[in-house]
Amino acid sequence: MPIIKSAKKKLKQDKKREIQNKKYLISYKKAVKNLSKTTKNKKIALKSVYSLIDKAAKKKLIKKQKAARLKSRAAKLVNK
Repeated sequence: MPIIKSAKKKLKQDKKREIQNKKYLISYKKAVKNLSKTTKNKKIALKSVYSLIDKAAKKKLIKKQKAARLKSRAAKLVNK
């Protein structure tokens, strides 16, 4: 455990950020999985998946190219 005050604060911030990052990762992964299961309103579901993927890329949880690849595959899935 950290002894210095600034190190304690940094640890607290890191834990808080880790929780937020997990939330973004889990949400976009669930959305991508549920996209194939949805039967109605695939266009609306696709729009929300795009949004979640973009948020994860903006936070630098996934790389830009991976975000583009995921969005492309999601679009292919909807257009089948």
